[in-house]
Amino acid sequence: MFDNVFGVHEAAMKLRQDRLGLLSENLVNAETPNYKAKDLDFRKAMSTSLANSGVSLEQTHGAHMKHRSLSSIGGAEIIYRNPMNPAADGNTVEAHYEQSEFGKETARYMATVQFIENRIGGIRRAFRGE
Repeated sequence: MFDNVFGVHEAAMKLRQDRLGLLSENLVNAETPNYKAKDLDFRKAMSTSLANSGVSLEQTHGAHMKHRSLSSIGGAEIIYRNPMNPAADGNTVEAHYEQSEFGKETARYMATVQFIENRIGGIRRAFRGE
């Protein structure tokens, strides 16, 4: 009955969280020699996630660490960004771009949270008969 109560927003929230993690890693490693800036194509990842929504890995115990593949996150392929101004030390992070993307993705994440909160509020009202 409640299997798909959040619709696409559940998958979107997970992917947005993953992307924010990648952008954070990029910012933290902005001065690391030979570090390659990573990202994910949200649109492609969301399509893949919705197509594979019946299959997922499960963490069976709270003490287990979540697996994070080097080539994918939650089924989303990690892509390496080509910089407009590559650094001499091989680092491809462009901090201004990463900060801009982080801000935009944070706003999108908060919008997704708001959709989910509104959905939960609607379900609560329905249970109370309002």
